[in-house]
Amino acid sequence: QVQLVESGGGSVQPGGSLRLSCAASGSIFRINTMGWYRQAPGKQRELVAALTSGGSTNSADSVKGRFTISRDNAKNTVALQMNSLKPEDTAVYYCNAEVTSYVGYYDTRAYWGQGTQVTVSS
Repeated sequence: QVQLVESGGGSVQPGGSLRLSCAASGSIFRINTMGWYRQAPGKQRELVAALTSGGSTNSADSVKGRFTISRDNAKNTVALQMNSLKPEDTAVYYCNAEVTSYVGYYDTRAYWGQGTQVTVSS
């Protein structure tokens, strides 16, 4: 089993900044992709940004130039620096990781954190 623990959500005024962090622990052989999704009320969960172990980044057009994803492979952590926040960034943000574990064989699964609320409002 793998656990993802998030931290760093909160409330901020438009134009402000927040930093989200996520740490993975448990039975980890390798973390393939690690990133962030968000879900606003009444909307589907969507990709914010994700980073592969090789350093390739995939991010939503709506956050490019404002959000930066970073990863520490040695510590199994991923962070999301969010700048110039807008009210439409308000959502629950979820950490996601595709993890390969060795359980007698190599098993690859997607794991989710519990979610952290980000609210952007004046």
